[in-house]
Amino acid sequence: MQRDFLFERLKTALQKTEVEKLASVVSEETFSVKDLIDLTFNQDQQIGFRAAWILENVYCLHQEQFLSFAAYFLLRFPEQNNLSARRHYGKILALMTKKNAPAEIKKAISQYETENLVATVFSWLIDEDVQVAIKSHCLNVLANLTVKHNWIKEELIQTMDFLVDKESIAFFAKVKQIRKQLR
Repeated sequence: MQRDFLFERLKTALQKTEVEKLASVVSEETFSVKDLIDLTFNQDQQIGFRAAWILENVYCLHQEQFLSFAAYFLLRFPEQNNLSARRHYGKILALMTKKNAPAEIKKAISQYETENLVATVFSWLIDEDVQVAIKSHCLNVLANLTVKHNWIKEELIQTMDFLVDKESIAFFAKVKQIRKQLR
């Protein structure tokens, strides 16, 4: 698949089945996951969103192709300013930092200097313009990274205490889940 073909496809609305098919095509040798990551930063917010959605599906369905570009994804993560794409970026990072993530992904996270990621995720968490779904992924990422950075736990608890009354009931439910995880 050529980059131009994918770019043209991203200009139109996609359904979940189409996203999964495009994720399969992207995972083939003819297209670089790196190029897909770059497309998530497109000036056209819809193209960036759709590319991020496909990227999430590449991670979930074709992890072996994603793995080669995991460090590049982590490097670009703090640059993501498209709120719609952030939802997918947050979910990917939450999955990458899970306790039961594949060994290769765990290794990539353990070898990566994650301080910049932590700072970015905390900034997304406290940003009033960021939707609850993204904040939910942020809570997961930060709770998951307490294994690598033990200082996060106390900071996260304080941040959740501060935000819990300002956010929705969905956020409150997620906070409850994260508190349980942190015990």
